[in-house]
Amino acid sequence: MDKQGIIDDLKRRILTLELEPGAALDETSLSAHYRTSRTPLREVLRALAGEGYVEIVSHRGASVSAMSHRVLRDFFQTAPMIYAAVGRLAAHNAKPAQLDAIRETQEKFRAAIEAGDSADMVYHNQRFHALMGEMADNPYLRPSYDRLLIDHARISQTFYRPRDPEMQSRNLAALAHHDEMIDALAAGDSERMVALIVEHWELSRDLLDYFVKPDPLVDEMQAANA
Repeated sequence: MDKQGIIDDLKRRILTLELEPGAALDETSLSAHYRTSRTPLREVLRALAGEGYVEIVSHRGASVSAMSHRVLRDFFQTAPMIYAAVGRLAAHNAKPAQLDAIRETQEKFRAAIEAGDSADMVYHNQRFHALMGEMADNPYLRPSYDRLLIDHARISQTFYRPRDPEMQSRNLAALAHHDEMIDALAAGDSERMVALIVEHWELSRDLLDYFVKPDPLVDEMQAANA
């Protein structure tokens, strides 16, 4: 696997919580896993640290970026503002090649939903929104936006219920929003783009509430006794 392949695989493992927030990233184990030497692996970890997936501390090594109650609070306060700003700029600045890339990613997201592949859903959804950050092309917003997308994916995965029919309905609603966003981006319609971002955030916020509210244990006990 080349360096870009390792980067993509580690991103997927972090976004889907296969590698949990705060988990140590042992260079020896990763080198063996990816069949690569430690020098290119360190380059991979530095690249991931630059994007917010990984934290590197001198004399302590690398670890998956941590999350805490402070991170959650800041996420919910900050995400709507930055998402809307990025969406507006993306509509102004989107280039034809970027529109082609986001359409291709949308089809991969659609295929993942149809296949019920939650890992691919997370990865391609995150990639869809990351491409909007590339379109916006703003050096002040981009780092914060990219980190929000990473934590958004990880928060969403915390209590994801793949067999819940409600999940499929919400995923299809998100897919429809994406289709409308692509149309707005292609038309350069920044006002429509912001309105869609707000709708999408409301869906996402509602979904996050649904994710992080575990089923009451009493319901399980009642079912067991029924």
